[in-house]
Amino acid sequence: MNRIIAKKQFSEKVVCLEVEAPMIARSRRPGHFVIVICGEKGERIPLTIADSDPERGTITLVVQAIGPSTTDICALNPGDYLHDVVGPLGRATHIENYGTVVCCGGGVGVAPLLPIIKALKQAGNKVVSVLAARTKDLIILEEQVAEYSDELIIMTDDGSYGSKGLVTDGVESVINRENVDLVVTIGPAVMMKFVSLLTARYNIPTMASLNTIMVDGTGMCGACRVTVDGRMRFVCVDGPEFDAHKVDFDEMIMRLRSYN
Repeated sequence: MNRIIAKKQFSEKVVCLEVEAPMIARSRRPGHFVIVICGEKGERIPLTIADSDPERGTITLVVQAIGPSTTDICALNPGDYLHDVVGPLGRATHIENYGTVVCCGGGVGVAPLLPIIKALKQAGNKVVSVLAARTKDLIILEEQVAEYSDELIIMTDDGSYGSKGLVTDGVESVINRENVDLVVTIGPAVMMKFVSLLTARYNIPTMASLNTIMVDGTGMCGACRVTVDGRMRFVCVDGPEFDAHKVDFDEMIMRLRSYN
């Protein structure tokens, strides 16, 4: 059982939970995720760790209410308990000093992007972050991302905040003015597809996290299989991060639609 220490409501359907998990807090690295079970008979929900505090023994999870299980998790309050939190799982992000890195996140994809931004900055990179959402109300973790970014660009579909346009508009504006050594993208599959197509034109290495397709988190269910460089891979055990230019995003998008 893992006690919820704090809760913050980001938007109508997105909450941020600080959860007691001392061993995970000490060992997690950027890119790692956990499996969360809300109740004794609840389903397994994979959630990327947005942050941790080893001294407090807590991890931070951002949860979007989509189905019954995530809705139940979002309804919990400080003092309530999650039945199980298992992790850290997955392969940690490879961090080094690349030079100039553009990190772009869409919607709740900003949560798993945050620890990567933090680690890249601490490794000596110049970090330009691009956050995108449909409207201002759906931009999350802006202050935290800004703290570890040399520059923060906000893009909204409706122009209600930052600049009006798509995440690719923000990324390309940076590419057009300076040399970019790496792009990291996390968000909806269709967003990552078009970021990948953009950076391929400029021959910029690009890393994408495919965590949105995970279900079981251990490689047993096969739900997260994707094609990368012509080979079948499992996101939860082989990833969740891959070379975006080698991912078959069309196949991934088609498979994600089956969950609708």
